[in-house]
Amino acid sequence: MMWRRSHRRWKNCWRRHWTGSGSRSMAAPCLGRELPRFISRFWKQPWRVIRKRVFSLNHDIMDLTFVFPCLNEERSLGACIDRVRGSLVRDPELRFEVVVADNGSTDDSRLIAERHGARVVPVPERGYGAALSGGINGAQGSYVMFADADGTYLYEDALSLYQETRKANADMGIASRLKGRIEKDAMPPLHRWLGTPVLTWLINRLFGGKLSDCNSGFRCIRRESFNKWNIRATGMEFASELLIKALKNDAKSVEIPSGLTPSPVERMPHLRTWRDGMRHLLFILSERPRLFEVAGLGLLIFATLLQAMAALLGPIGVGSIHIFDVHSQVLVMLGAMMGAQLYLFSCMLYLRSNDPPLGITRKLIEMEEGILFFLLLGLLLGIGAVVLWITMQWALNRFSGLHHANELIVWVHFLAVPALSAIGLLGLHVLRKAR
Repeated sequence: MMWRRSHRRWKNCWRRHWTGSGSRSMAAPCLGRELPRFISRFWKQPWRVIRKRVFSLNHDIMDLTFVFPCLNEERSLGACIDRVRGSLVRDPELRFEVVVADNGSTDDSRLIAERHGARVVPVPERGYGAALSGGINGAQGSYVMFADADGTYLYEDALSLYQETRKANADMGIASRLKGRIEKDAMPPLHRWLGTPVLTWLINRLFGGKLSDCNSGFRCIRRESFNKWNIRATGMEFASELLIKALKNDAKSVEIPSGLTPSPVERMPHLRTWRDGMRHLLFILSERPRLFEVAGLGLLIFATLLQAMAALLGPIGVGSIHIFDVHSQVLVMLGAMMGAQLYLFSCMLYLRSNDPPLGITRKLIEMEEGILFFLLLGLLLGIGAVVLWITMQWALNRFSGLHHANELIVWVHFLAVPALSAIGLLGLHVLRKAR
């Protein structure tokens, strides 16, 4: 806009000089004054812009960005920022920045962050994971480190965590609380002895990890790797998703011992034990459909074979124990129904998973609509035939008690399992179309 105004003034001087409007004695000084100004602003102003946009890129590249997710943390935020800076400045060659991902704070958190030299990135979407994702996406460092702003983590380990991650050329570094020193009252016993160990064991068992603390919120990740992992969680389960996606992508991880200190007494914790624990568990299970596929299919086949043996061999007495009798047949039927449900559940999980299913599962998921129609029709006709046979037997006995419990349970077994399978298969393909 500045060079346009200069151009307009210079154009008026030029018109005045050559068209004779006004005196030439006034036009000459005007022309002599405005022409150099026009040239200067036309050429120099864009050069400043180019220089700022191109050459400043080198100054914007950071080695590390430290992100604090923040929601009303005015009591502890300033001290956390200072402690992180105190750790990272010990390496004079390290270029770093501190970012506060503000998740809609209504107190003075943003003002405190700016006062302590942090850059504030507003994140309107609520949630721990949403705040961290917003902060990481706004980071300039090639590595991103993050920790809660509640003052509980040992922020003095920030430089050690970064150096170990870089030294190992790892995609993720984790400051393990369980490998370090946890001060008294820093972690509830339920979290320390049950929640975190169980969830960590599940992740290690299902995804081949060697972790010690899956819930540590003090981590360092390579930003390039994070962008490839497609993290979607917006709540506390963000911590589990980050680990699982890293393990699924064969990312290299390292751990260092750290610790935990008690949070300020007056601080209201954002963590809800049972709600957030269940979120972690649900996400872990949703990322391993093979678990339900194998368990469900195995249980269904095993229970159905036992029911067929009961139908052929009848009740068998082994000493004082009776097997393949009414009660065991009912339990076997229940097992088959549960197996069918688990297997169909795994099929639905595969609709959103990149994991490869078994061959039979893939055929069911990708089944052509015409084949699906006749398969469902066949199942319904089979169910109708079983219902008709039972009704005829009942009618022949004048609708009185049949006294054929063993045979009826077998028929109900082969009636209920196909019925559940038909309904589940229909739901599977409805969901597939709605994706």
